[in-house]
Amino acid sequence: MPTPRPGSPVRGSTTGHPLMAALDLFGRRWALRILWELRAGPLGARALLARCDGLSSSVLYQRLRELTSSGIIAPSADGYELTRLGTALGHALRPLDEWAITWAQEQEDNDQEPTRT
Repeated sequence: MPTPRPGSPVRGSTTGHPLMAALDLFGRRWALRILWELRAGPLGARALLARCDGLSSSVLYQRLRELTSSGIIAPSADGYELTRLGTALGHALRPLDEWAITWAQEQEDNDQEPTRT
């Protein structure tokens, strides 16, 4: 499957709207986890494999190629690191993270409410 690109058809969008292309890229197995692990600084492939239990080396290298060709990460002397765009993605995801925490809390609260019969 080719790397999602804005302007080209992607999963969920025949026009390749930029948001849909980004969601297709980040929705691929392990993509967000790899980005999460790189948030604190560069890591090599072995370190990424060690931190991502269950990630195969073939999937890791495929995701690294996709994220690199998309300009989200770049090779560095220490392995791979977030680019300016990758760092900006982290900032852009903060509001979604805050929403997800609120959502999780509400789900937990709903699960604890007694059921009425």
